Amino acid sequence: MSIEDVGPAPQAFDLEGETLENPNYRTVAWSGKYLQVTLMSIPVGGEIGLEQHPDTDQFIRLDRGRGRAQMGPGKDELTFDQEVGDGWCVIVPAGSWHNVTNTGDEPMQLYTVYAPQHHTPGKVHETKQVADADRDDDPAAWSVQPAAAPDQHA
Repeated sequence: MSIEDVGPAPQAFDLEGETLENPNYRTVAWSGKYLQVTLMSIPVGGEIGLEQHPDTDQFIRLDRGRGRAQMGPGKDELTFDQEVGDGWCVIVPAGSWHNVTNTGDEPMQLYTVYAPQHHTPGKVHETKQVADADRDDDPAAWSVQPAAAPDQHA
């Protein structure tokens, strides 16, 4: 991979190529004042993980693989359930509980755009377990953040 998070400076890169080459559960590719781009690789049978971001809208696009996108108003009320695949996007409104599970037979390669910024600029999590254990993964102090409730994880 050749991408480096340069913070809120201008940036251009081959998003599809970098997404397909990303071996990590999450790689923060670019962090701006108001939004952030991360690349993700979800292993066969793996998932992003059921979570809710009270003040963060998300755009997720699959560049390889198949999955199941679920969303809803409560962690036990996932009223939206959609099979997704290469080329599909998943739009997650702020406050929605959501999860994307890899239902295919190869790693699911995707990127996600958060607005506002959600992770530490340049942060790399090799696996979901590493990401879940990371207690030092906060947006940059220079990013614009709402006065918000913390994220929730099931």
